[in-house]
Amino acid sequence: MKHLWSPWRMKYIEKHTKDSGCVFCVAQNQTDDNESLIAFRGGRAYIILNRYPYASGHLMVVPFEHAASLEDVEESTRAEMMELTTRAMKALRGVYHPHGFNVGVNIGEAAGAGVLGHVHIHIVPRWNGDTNFISTLGDVRVLPEALEDTLRRVQAALS
Repeated sequence: MKHLWSPWRMKYIEKHTKDSGCVFCVAQNQTDDNESLIAFRGGRAYIILNRYPYASGHLMVVPFEHAASLEDVEESTRAEMMELTTRAMKALRGVYHPHGFNVGVNIGEAAGAGVLGHVHIHIVPRWNGDTNFISTLGDVRVLPEALEDTLRRVQAALS
């Protein structure tokens, strides 16, 4: 099992500063979906792994259009984002067999948005008892697999 803070992760953090631009715009413009952790590309939006997941399989649905809020993207883009969210949930059910999901959108700094300016939907698989003293008191998350393995499994389930 690989641990959370690998040399690969540190290279990513050092490479992507606030001056690099929007992380979602940078990711979608890369040609290597495996490097950018894009699991699936639709016509108006895509599914990407969260580089700092709350749980294994933590995905995000992101519009190609750089927009700060859901009301700023076209209706057809919002519709595709919901269809991709549903598709992601189905794929995660098949791969990880979660007991439930947290699905949500944080719009604006006051709402906890980690990436301001580019709206995205989080899909986080959850299991009964998956929060314990380590995550509650220590703000530490233990992930049972490397992001590369998660990407491979999710890509296969989405195809």
